[in-house]
Amino acid sequence: MPVVIDSDCINCDMCVPECPNDAIAMGKEHYVVDVNKCTECVGFYDEPACIPVCPIECMTLVVVS
Repeated sequence: MPVVIDSDCINCDMCVPECPNDAIAMGKEHYVVDVNKCTECVGFYDEPACIPVCPIECMTLVVVS
């Protein structure tokens, strides 16, 4: 279940330093999460650290069923 950043991202850089896996990087137009690196912060925090710091709430945890 990776974190996804939607196209509303304003490139504020708030989420980047929160990621312990360096999974967040600049994409073509906005930040994106590398699904191969994102662990939802398991082993570091109780929940993804990037989501609560997003000032416009454009980050979500994708639930794969």
